[in-house]
Amino acid sequence: MMPTINIHEAKTHLSRFVEQAAAGEEIIIAKAGKPMAKLVPLVSTPSRRTLGMFKGKLNVPDDFDSPLSDEAVKLFENSIIEPFSKNR
Repeated sequence: MMPTINIHEAKTHLSRFVEQAAAGEEIIIAKAGKPMAKLVPLVSTPSRRTLGMFKGKLNVPDDFDSPLSDEAVKLFENSIIEPFSKNR
């Protein structure tokens, strides 16, 4: 649950709340108990990646980076690219 603070507390301790938001926390600012605004981080913190997490789980063929066959190239070259439709 996001913490809710009143405007007076937000003004008094703004730098502390900005630091908390920068660290990823979202804070609701209320006036007379009514939520009025949300303090959120400007940029979301990227998730940490674990190197080797798919080791032994994926099979990459030896010819993975070989040139495509002429037939496959023709399929790409002769295809019509249509924009995504919301009605699908």
